[in-house]
Amino acid sequence: MGVLLSEKAAGEVKRIMTEQKFDPATVLRVGVAGGGCSGFSYSLGFDTQVDPAVDMKFDCHGVTVVVDKKSELFLDGTTVDFYEGLEKRGFTFENPNAVKSCGCGSSFSV
Repeated sequence: MGVLLSEKAAGEVKRIMTEQKFDPATVLRVGVAGGGCSGFSYSLGFDTQVDPAVDMKFDCHGVTVVVDKKSELFLDGTTVDFYEGLEKRGFTFENPNAVKSCGCGSSFSV
């Protein structure tokens, strides 16, 4: 199943990559780190290094998404979306594995 990007999130990632003139080999890395108010926090960034021994690759609406195998255990089935409203703007995570998440939406527990 892996990690999916919504069309809106993929569009925003492509916009950022074009605007910042990233190398065409750049991928979106999604991961999990210990910490945050609920135990784990999401990480989202750009990377040019992919190791097939430890990384899983997914293609979502023309964006290559990379997740290390340890993070994938916590993120399997997660959809990354992009929200743009009057009160906030940014990427959101819909994680079916999270049993609890904080109010800011950037950390969770399983």
